[in-house]
Amino acid sequence: MIRVLVADDQPLVRAGLTALVNLEPDLEVVGEAGDGVAALAMARELRPDVVCLDIRMPGLDGIAVARELCGPDVEAPIPVLVLTTFDLDDYVFSALEAGVSGFLLKDAEPETITAAIRHVAAGNGTIDQSLTRRILGEFVRRRSLQPVSASHRSEVLTGREQEILQLLAQGMSNDEIARALVIEVSTVKSHLARMLPKIGVRSRLQAVVWAYQNRFVDLPDAR
Repeated sequence: MIRVLVADDQPLVRAGLTALVNLEPDLEVVGEAGDGVAALAMARELRPDVVCLDIRMPGLDGIAVARELCGPDVEAPIPVLVLTTFDLDDYVFSALEAGVSGFLLKDAEPETITAAIRHVAAGNGTIDQSLTRRILGEFVRRRSLQPVSASHRSEVLTGREQEILQLLAQGMSNDEIARALVIEVSTVKSHLARMLPKIGVRSRLQAVVWAYQNRFVDLPDAR
C-alpha cells in the first residue's frame, strides 16, 4: 500500500484529491493538511511514501515545505509530488531546485494523477507533459553549471550508464530501456541505483535535468 499525505489549502480540492486517491486499491491517504506548517509537521510525523503538495498555501508555501522534505541537504527525504493550478515557469523551476520528484497541473486526468503518485513512490520522476519540453529547455538555460566535458564523461559514468541516462532523458521507462538495450529490467535498476549518487541527484527527474545540463542529450525545442 502506498501511503499518501495530501496538502492543499482549498478544502474542496483536498477532499476531491483524497477521495480520488482512496478509490485506488493500492493507494491510501494517511493525512490531510490545509497549510504548509501542518503539512511539514504531518509529513515528518507520518513519513508517507508520497506527499501531494500544493504550491500556494498559508504559513509555508509548497516550495518551502518541499525544501524541508526533499531538498539536497535532507538526510532522509520524503518524495514530493507538486499538484498546482499554476504553470508559471518560476514555480516549476523552484520546485525542481527544491528536489521534488514530480510536477503536475491539477487539471490533469485522474488516472494521470494516480499514476504519477505511483511513479513518485517507486522513485521515478514525472512532469506534466504540457510543460516538459519548455521547462527542461528553459531550466537548463537558466542554471549556471559547469558542464561535464565529453572527455571527462567516462570518469563520471560508465558507458552503459551513459546509454541508460540518454534513454531516460528521452522519457523511457525501465522496461523500455531494458528492451532497447536488450538487458534485464533488474539490470537497469541496478545501474540507476549506482548512477544517481555519482551525479549527485536523488530522482530520475533530477537525473534527466542533469543530463540536459551536461549536454548528454540535446536541449529540447522550447517552443
